[in-house]
Amino acid sequence: MASAAEQLAANLNFGAFAKADELKKRIWFTLGALVVYRLGTYIPLPGMNPDAVADLFRQTQSGVLGLFNMFSGGAVGRMAIFALAIMPYISASIIVQLLSSVVPSFEALKKEGEQGRKILNQYTRYLTLVLAVFQAYAIGVGLQGSGNLVLEPGPFFLLSTTITLVGGTMFLLWLGEQITSRGIGNGTSMIIFAGIIAEFPAQLAQTLELGRQGAISTGLLLGVMVMAVCVIAFCVFMERAQRRLLINYPKRQVGNRMYEGQTSFLPLKLNTSGVIPPIFASSLLLLPTTIASFSQASGGTGFLSTIATYLAHGRPLFMVLYAALIIFFCFFYTAIVFNPVETADNLKKHGGFMPGIRPGERTAEHIDRILMRITVLGAGYLTIVCLIPEFMITYAQIPIILLGGTSLLIVVTTTMDTVAQIHGHLLAHQYEGLVKKAKLRGARR
Repeated sequence: MASAAEQLAANLNFGAFAKADELKKRIWFTLGALVVYRLGTYIPLPGMNPDAVADLFRQTQSGVLGLFNMFSGGAVGRMAIFALAIMPYISASIIVQLLSSVVPSFEALKKEGEQGRKILNQYTRYLTLVLAVFQAYAIGVGLQGSGNLVLEPGPFFLLSTTITLVGGTMFLLWLGEQITSRGIGNGTSMIIFAGIIAEFPAQLAQTLELGRQGAISTGLLLGVMVMAVCVIAFCVFMERAQRRLLINYPKRQVGNRMYEGQTSFLPLKLNTSGVIPPIFASSLLLLPTTIASFSQASGGTGFLSTIATYLAHGRPLFMVLYAALIIFFCFFYTAIVFNPVETADNLKKHGGFMPGIRPGERTAEHIDRILMRITVLGAGYLTIVCLIPEFMITYAQIPIILLGGTSLLIVVTTTMDTVAQIHGHLLAHQYEGLVKKAKLRGARR
């Protein structure tokens, strides 16, 4: 069995890819869907003044709008029909996950398996619609009250803006589901991934232009490229890192047959919380900066401007709070998405146990203790990766923010998941080919 798996892996090459017609169809469908998404990021909202929007965004891009613009692939800076992107869906998913750990009815649905997940996904879609309506209306009101951004302000502009932005979000949600079912990779992650990657060439060109002008030395540019490769390798290593807990299953008798005991592992990811902690931390810290920027654009100054100055990128207070919030949300979100008590109960129901640990409460305590220890490492890893771009922007004057932080984590994790799916499709295709050959040989005999 092991030799067959090794032979299958050895034959995994471009020749196998050329014969996998189903995989090629999925890849082309994914690329086509992402092209449609990118086209939508360049279609502006009706009734907008593009020049005024560009001027306002240049003043506020250091705040939370810059973060949302990164996730939307530049749609926020152009105030396009996809400006909301799928951020309402991400917020709705997090809220439903929180409710699944707090509300008994939601927790019961979570335990019902596939049928319960379908119901929770439907609740997530409804909540996405509600959040999108509120956010779209708030954006319309904000645009209408910010100087000369709107050519013809009024109720009709509010209505058209709300409908357009909500329609754009729901279309992207549908498009993401189509990518997941008919394409390659997770649709939601692929849309965010495409938006981030689309902004990279402009930032790279900006950095190279600074090098050409002499603002950045050639040695520093080479050092940044080497560091970028090291950071990516570090992210891949940490995202793949796991702590495997040994699980033993005793011998069991079914009828007159006795089955030998089995051994398996319970994998605990080093970074269980994913990219959620950096997103939450960035949003909270950049919110005062955004409000202060809008206040300055409207001619007002005050206490928020002072706070925004101390919370600017690269300031010591910003970095300390950023690291503290990332660590807090790592532990908080890990406690939500992974329940040691539920895992221990499932092991006990199926007869599994950890060597030297009593089933039930002791097993839950053991899992929780190990989970807390590896979460410390995961939180440290996220903090290091997210603070790298802050030091680069502040002290090295390098404008490329994709070398670290939330954007790099999304790019790395999405790429790893997509490559794993491609390998899975190729292995399945080759396995089907081997089965067909075996059947043909049997028929000939």
